[in-house]
Amino acid sequence: MFWYQQPPRNGLKLIVSSSTWSHNSYEDGYSEAKFEVTRENTDYSLMTIKNVTAQDAATYFCAANDR
Repeated sequence: MFWYQQPPRNGLKLIVSSSTWSHNSYEDGYSEAKFEVTRENTDYSLMTIKNVTAQDAATYFCAANDR
């Protein structure tokens, strides 16, 4: 699964990709300290944004890689 952030008037930015078989892979500028992703199985993923500030205002998307 992939988690994206879309700030107002901007394009999508990939935050993290996750899988059930490996560790989460964070893009530059993003970290688990801020964006915690849990994935218990192939059908469920949850992203928690910690210590939310005004700069976190955005639309967030989750996309699944259906194989």
